[in-house]
Amino acid sequence: MKGNINVQTENIFPVIKKFLYSDHEIFLRELISNATDATQKLKALSSMGKADVELGDLTIEVKIDDKKLIISDRGIGMTQEEVDKYINQIAFSGAEDFLEKYKNVSENLIGHFGLGFYSAFMVADKVEIRTKSYTDAPAVQWVCDGSPEFTMQETDKPDRGTDIILHISDDCKEFLEERRILELLNKYCRFMPVPIRFGDESYWEDSETEKDSDGKPKRVEKKRPRIVNDTEPAWKKTPANLTDDDYRQFYHQLYPMNFEDPLFQIHLNVDYPFNLTGILYFPKVKRTVDPKQNRIQLYCNQVFVTDSVEGVVPEYLMLLHGVLDSPDIPLNVSRSYLQSDSNVKKISAHISKKVADKLEELFKNNRDDFEKKWDDIKIFIEYGMLSDEKFCERAEKFALLKNTDDKYFTFDDYKNRIEPLQTDKDKTLVYLYATNKDEQYSYIAKAKEKGYDVLLMDSILDSHFVNLLERKFEHTRFVRVDSDVVEKLIPKEDKIPEKLSEQEKEKLKPIIEKQLDTKKFTIQLESLEETDQPMVITQNEFMRRYKEMSMVGGGMGFYGDMPENYNLVVNINHPLVGQILATDDEERQKELVCQLTDLALLSNGLLKGEALTNFINRSVKIIK
Repeated sequence: MKGNINVQTENIFPVIKKFLYSDHEIFLRELISNATDATQKLKALSSMGKADVELGDLTIEVKIDDKKLIISDRGIGMTQEEVDKYINQIAFSGAEDFLEKYKNVSENLIGHFGLGFYSAFMVADKVEIRTKSYTDAPAVQWVCDGSPEFTMQETDKPDRGTDIILHISDDCKEFLEERRILELLNKYCRFMPVPIRFGDESYWEDSETEKDSDGKPKRVEKKRPRIVNDTEPAWKKTPANLTDDDYRQFYHQLYPMNFEDPLFQIHLNVDYPFNLTGILYFPKVKRTVDPKQNRIQLYCNQVFVTDSVEGVVPEYLMLLHGVLDSPDIPLNVSRSYLQSDSNVKKISAHISKKVADKLEELFKNNRDDFEKKWDDIKIFIEYGMLSDEKFCERAEKFALLKNTDDKYFTFDDYKNRIEPLQTDKDKTLVYLYATNKDEQYSYIAKAKEKGYDVLLMDSILDSHFVNLLERKFEHTRFVRVDSDVVEKLIPKEDKIPEKLSEQEKEKLKPIIEKQLDTKKFTIQLESLEETDQPMVITQNEFMRRYKEMSMVGGGMGFYGDMPENYNLVVNINHPLVGQILATDDEERQKELVCQLTDLALLSNGLLKGEALTNFINRSVKIIK
């Protein structure tokens, strides 16, 4: 029998090649998906008693034979009428309409038209189908050379099922390489529900008959069928039947190049109002994160779809690892689909809820263990609270604050802890924080001497997170410990008497200004305790915080472009500052000012290069 494929375009195949060429590797996924469907259908009919067949070995086989790539299954097969219905009838608008409608589409188009089988023509000059139905109807051979013409005739085929034979074109010879086919099978098919064989693999075993020179059994190389997929991945199993070790092993199966264990996992299993299974892992997050590594993998009925899951997974959870599997998301998913589909939005909301449930459960059941994990998971929680109001409300129950003594507190616990001492004269509760315990050590120590407690806020999101907390907590402000001298961090009613008169202060300021870059530093004369440092570097909380926020992102670009600016706080009650005014020797004045300002700069890590060398030489001279 000869005929024309029922398609209104003059030649559909150049259109397929032109529009799908960038995704041409997915032909193998499409063909093996069809083979899997055929196998699953046969198993279903057999279990319902509607197919009187001996199932036997249902392994799908992929073979390279000279210039041919062959995909064979022992599934339901097709009769001649079914071949005519499913293969020969492709009905949609003419080529002109097609090209006009989809000229701006860059996504994979196959799934939009049921053209899975025809993806074969992206890589093949000629495609053959040899198929025999489980109903024992005569076997059929169908052949097409990439034009609308085909031949179809009865043929000899001893067993049921379908062979798809691709005569690979010269410009696609990569698909005749074992390495390349194995790469695609591992990418798209490694969790498909039917065993897939691709050639053989070697393994070593002790010989039962041969001995080596020491009389020990000789190691001999043997061959066995190479099954490329795991038909029952962990996410398809019941959580009660899995141990923590099972979850860890599956994690390393997903990401063989990641040698760290995940912190914990969330096993998803939803069947209403949408279908979703999967496992999400919380990894240890480093400060330098590559979001392109170890991304969440999206599957449709165990067939790999994509690892670009924006839209399916809330943005703040994009750094999680794992798998999601949903038949409600098509194989040929596009970015616009993910943004608009109602099921996808429901899935995203459900994932967010499940994550919040799991975190709350961990906190309630084992707070000590939760605290040990906090430093690794806080970035997820902070990002979630910043970007999702519903998650934020839930997270207030388990979010923690950590102080510089490595102790952890809930929001309410910490408020009660600091309220007696850290409420200022305006009845505002002041939360003191540091971003680096070593660099800000002297400021932390001064705050602790006053009896204050200091939080450690050292994540890349904390500048934004502090802003969020200030909006949520009433009559509250957050202040970094180095943003001012300790007496002014939490202003009280009492003031320290000044030892210098107004005239002396007016005389002191220009002496200091001569030795300082006044574009970068603002001089503040303050009345502090005699025992405090003579000079201290501080940085305005508002300006510094918003500059940091602009560096992370979030619409603060104006502040990011502003130069760094610091305050040089001069303690007018310190004896050494008094000496600056007491001497008439300009060289001695200069030496004192330079030494005191350099000490202040050094304590903040701001003294570098030539200035640092000058300070060292001057210090040696003074000691002599």
